[in-house]
Amino acid sequence: MSESGRVLAVDYGEKRIGLALSDPLRIIAKPLCVLPNQGYDQLRSELESIIAEHAVSLVIFGIPYAIDGGDTSKTLECKAVLEKLSQNLNTDIIAVDERYSTSEADTELKKLGYSWQEARTVIDAMAACMFLKEYLASQS
Repeated sequence: MSESGRVLAVDYGEKRIGLALSDPLRIIAKPLCVLPNQGYDQLRSELESIIAEHAVSLVIFGIPYAIDGGDTSKTLECKAVLEKLSQNLNTDIIAVDERYSTSEADTELKKLGYSWQEARTVIDAMAACMFLKEYLASQS
């Protein structure tokens, strides 16, 4: 696994997919965008474009485990998407635990003064940013 280059975080959801990106030195994480979930092929295509455009060398994919660490139907769905992506993307991809990222993102957006309506449009990218920050901190 490459130790340099940008890291892309993916917060996969049934309706929306949040993306966050690190800087090339892997110090700073920031929300990138929220994609509508239009199926696997569209997601793969979007990720391939973003990986090429931003010189991404690692993708981290959030897995929403149950509070006790077990699997839910959502966990299994995310693991299946991750498995397909790992077979189809020419970039290293790893799973990370994203159990509390959405509530952390919600708290952060409130601190930044977002109304709940504004927050709804960016929360998925902010959630990806939360587990990307955690990942970057764990690697330094």
